[in-house]
Amino acid sequence: MSELPLSGVRVIDLTQVMLGPCATQLLADFGADVVKIERPGQGDLSRWSIPDRAGLDNPVFCSLNRNKRSIALNLKQEEGRDIVKELVKSADVVVNNFRPDVMDRMGLGYPALRDINPRIIFAFGTGFGRTGPYAHKGGQDVLAQAMTGVMARKAAPEHPLAIYATALADYSAAMHLVQGILLALLHRQKTGRGQMVDVSLYDSMLAMQTQEVSMWLMRKEPLNWAAMPLSGVFETGDGAVVLVGAFKEHPLRDICAALEIDDLSREERFQTMEGLREHRAELQATFRDRFREESTAHWIEKLEEQDLLCAPVRTLAEALEDRQTSENGMLVETSDGRPEPIRMVGAPIHLSEVPFGLRHPPPHLGEHSDDILNEIGYDAGRIEELRRRGVVA
Repeated sequence: MSELPLSGVRVIDLTQVMLGPCATQLLADFGADVVKIERPGQGDLSRWSIPDRAGLDNPVFCSLNRNKRSIALNLKQEEGRDIVKELVKSADVVVNNFRPDVMDRMGLGYPALRDINPRIIFAFGTGFGRTGPYAHKGGQDVLAQAMTGVMARKAAPEHPLAIYATALADYSAAMHLVQGILLALLHRQKTGRGQMVDVSLYDSMLAMQTQEVSMWLMRKEPLNWAAMPLSGVFETGDGAVVLVGAFKEHPLRDICAALEIDDLSREERFQTMEGLREHRAELQATFRDRFREESTAHWIEKLEEQDLLCAPVRTLAEALEDRQTSENGMLVETSDGRPEPIRMVGAPIHLSEVPFGLRHPPPHLGEHSDDILNEIGYDAGRIEELRRRGVVA
């Protein structure tokens, strides 16, 4: 394999749950040496928040921590924090997703670490930002959905409020954190200086609504792609299809052709967007009745004949079985001598010269403690003494 783009970059990773681990995993996937610092005995919260027969190495933890090394350190003890400072001397990036003041209270905030290593990039993700009225609140994906307007947005007024079932705030903020770290590395390459990088779940959710924000700020009108008059999810005889009746010159005419019904686009009331919106309920009812009469496969074929944007509505299990998923290399597996194979989604970024590779399986808690301490000059006797006092595990 060619040298990976981030080989030689060392990341000290104090993150847990999803935002931080998701970001550092992507850095690790492309070559960074990510040293994951975890609490002795329990480790990352995701090691035990979901009950599973694999215990601390459960599928959720594995999905966020491949290609990393783990050291178990007790940061409540000064010697544990001293080890972090020693690691920072030769590191490029420190990442955490604690509340804003936690690292400072441990003596591991940006000013302290910058004094140790002026080139260090201090990156962190929070729930709501470093300052402001909510800075003290614990950050969580669902809270960010609720407080940024995302949860209130619905395809139809009669739909109940609901939590979006995938952690889209965590994943979005994680990807923004990766981008910030890479930008800071490029800036350091030019100037020799490190800097602080911060992202939040709150900002990422606002940024995700970029079109909706400008529409509201400039026109005081909501923009709701899910409520467009010719788009929707429709049950079929054996499942459901989603149809996007847009991005072409005569979508209603073509939908009617696909559904083999009278051409409604000839009626004056359906010839403007205002008219379509006014009569949306009537149109959607007509579509629903017709879609129920045939199978999903039948309607996908008919809609695609008219070059309409459409897709079957599937489960995740069905998507994972799709040949496109394997064609894209999106599933990876390793065994590492464990009782069962570890199966995960691969990296969604594909580089032609340096493909993603599974270099290390997700680490056991503290699996690399001795190796990492050896690298910064701790001998076996000193490590044993630290272990005896509960500083290292």
